[in-house]
Amino acid sequence: MATYKKRGAKKSVNKVDAPAEELKSTTAEVFESLDQTASRSEAFVSQYQNFILIAVAVVVTGVLGYLAYDSFVAQPKAAEAVNELNQAQYFFELAVNSTESDSLYRLALEGGEGKYGFLDIIDNYSGTPAAKLATYSAGMAYLNLKEYENAINYLDNFSSDDVMLSALSKGAIGDAFAQLEQPDEAFEYYVQAANASDNAFSTPKYLFKAALLGAQIGKADQALSFFKRIKEEYPQAPEAARVDVQIGKLEHSSN
Repeated sequence: MATYKKRGAKKSVNKVDAPAEELKSTTAEVFESLDQTASRSEAFVSQYQNFILIAVAVVVTGVLGYLAYDSFVAQPKAAEAVNELNQAQYFFELAVNSTESDSLYRLALEGGEGKYGFLDIIDNYSGTPAAKLATYSAGMAYLNLKEYENAINYLDNFSSDDVMLSALSKGAIGDAFAQLEQPDEAFEYYVQAANASDNAFSTPKYLFKAALLGAQIGKADQALSFFKRIKEEYPQAPEAARVDVQIGKLEHSSN
C-alpha cells in the first residue's frame, strides 16, 4: 500500500542537515529534468488521458446498463450511478481542457447542478463499476489540484482489469510522490506503472521517468537498463530520441 510522509514535520524545516538539503536539491533537479524532457509529448499525453477517460466511461455505461437490465431489482442503484457519473465525468473532462480547471475539478469531485460528484458516487454506490471509475477520476482530480496525499489515497484504492488504466494510476501515484519529494516511493511506482502494461505509450513513458529518477538515487544499473530497453523495444516512442544522451552519461560515470 502507498504510504506518504506526512508534512507535520514542517517545524523542523530550519534544522535540516546538509545531506538532506543536498538530496532535496538533487530531487528538485531530477523532476525539473523530467518536466523539461517530457515537454514535447505533453499535449499528446493530455489528449490521450482524455481519450482514455471517455472510452472507459463508455465501457462502464455499457456494463452498468447490462447490470441494470439483468438484475434491476437486486441492483436498483446501478442506473442511478450511470447518470451521476456522467455529470461528474463531464466536469472532469471540461477541467482537462480549461484554463479555469481548479473550480471544475472541484465540481467533478464534490458535485454540482443537483448531481453527485465523484466523492458522493464512491460513498453511495460502493461496489459498482461507476464507483470504481469515480475512485480513479477522484485521484486524478486531486493530482491536478496538487492535493497529492488525497491523490495517492484514492489512486491506491483503485484497481482495474484494464491494464492501461492500471498503468496510468500507478504512474500518477509516482507523480504524486515525486511532488511530495519522496523519490524512492516515486521510483517504485514508476516501475510498477511500466510493468503494468506492455505498450508503446505508457511503458516507455514510465520507464523513462523511473530511469531519470533512478540515476539520481543510487539505482544507476537499473536506470541504464531502462534507458536501453526504451531504445531497443520502443524506438518510435518520443522518449527514445532522448535516451542516447542519458545512456552516455551513465556509462561514462561508471568507468
